[in-house]
Order: sequence, then C-alpha cells, then structure tokens
Amino acid sequence: MSTRVAPLTLETLNLLPHHTRRCVFWEMDPGAVIDTQAFCDTELEKEAWLSSVLLNWGSCGQLLYLNQGEVAHLPRVSGCALYAPPSLVPRARLFPTSPVSADAILLTTLYVDGIAEAEGFHEILIRGVLEDLIKRGVRAIEAFGHIRDAECTSHAYSLVHRKPGDCTPETCMISAERLLDAEFKVVAPHHLFPRFRLELDRDHGWKADVEAALMRLLESSTLSMAGPSSPGTV
Repeated sequence: MSTRVAPLTLETLNLLPHHTRRCVFWEMDPGAVIDTQAFCDTELEKEAWLSSVLLNWGSCGQLLYLNQGEVAHLPRVSGCALYAPPSLVPRARLFPTSPVSADAILLTTLYVDGIAEAEGFHEILIRGVLEDLIKRGVRAIEAFGHIRDAECTSHAYSLVHRKPGDCTPETCMISAERLLDAEFKVVAPHHLFPRFRLELDRDHGWKADVEAALMRLLESSTLSMAGPSSPGTV
C-alpha cells in the first residue's frame, strides 16, 4: 500500500470526498446559508469558493491518494485538507476564540477515510500541508479545534452552529485531539472551541533534508565498512 499527497487543483475538485465536496460550513456566511437554504446548491457554492481561492490566492488544499496495489487499477482519494487566509473563511469570525492571528493561515478541513485513518496516513496529509505553506513563506498555521466530549448546550455553540442539517461542528471541524497529536499548541483556550497554532519556518524543511541526508550517509558508510563478501563466505 502506497500513498502520495498532491495539491488540489481546478481539475481535481471533483475528487474531493463526498461530504467535503458539498459542505459549506466554513465557506459561506452562516446567515446567508439560512436565508437561502431552500434553494442553495451547496456543491456549486463550494466549487465557486474553491475556484476563487485557487485562482486568487493559490493552493488551498491537499489530496491524499491511496494505492492498494494490484487490486486497484487507479489510486483513490482517501483524504483531504483545506486551508486559506482567515479573511476568506466567513465562519472564522464567529468563534469565541477568534480572531485568527494576522500572520497565520487557517486550516479548516482535515479528513481521512477509515483505511487511511487505521494506517495513520493523516500524518502524511498534514506533512503535505506544512510543506506547501513553508515553501510559500507562511509563518504559522492555525485551526479551531472541537472538543468532542464537551457539552454542546453552550451559547458559544449556538453562535458557531447557525445552520440546521448535517453540517455541524461535530462533522465539519477538526477534533482538538487530532490537532494536539499533530503538535499544534493551544493559543486561545476554550471548553469547546480552543484555537490552535503551529509555528512554521524554513528550518522545518531544512532539518528534514539534513536528517534524510545523514541517514543516507550512514547507510552508505555501513555498506562500505561491510565490504564485498569474501569467496566461500556463507
């Protein structure tokens, strides 16, 4: 089983997982969604938002492709991550832990399916997001986490969740536990919607390159010291 992460493009929008493809929890003003709910085509609205961000800001998503070997003729998308400047994310201003820091990009979606989850491939997806943002000189990435076992009767919850239906914090937000596992740090505590931050700098990529180079040198040195097998050696 192999994986790869590739940037979301206009040509691959249709490969987004079904729920992500039609969910506008982050992308539409909640008030507008309620006012137009009877005739709002959320899939079309999501495509319009993604297209606008891609064309005006650049890469705003990563797709995780999973190849299960000879059983599958083509790799399939097993996960996705979406991110954008907070000014382009209407719901970001509603949280009790808003606003997002001025130097940060907001991570809104981090989804992997059951197979990818079981294999821990969400880490590969997160790495793809970080590599893209580091290359673009972004200083930090932030996210609003949702504490899954918290009470959902608070005033804060009602402010954030204004749209009836299946788009809720439980289904459309990243769990606080997942963000902590990815080494995000809490910068704005809250019993339900803490805001997390991960500092980015070019040293992340530089250190990874150095570590990989050192590993290759170590392997090469080990092989050289072992030398070729002597004749008659079993």
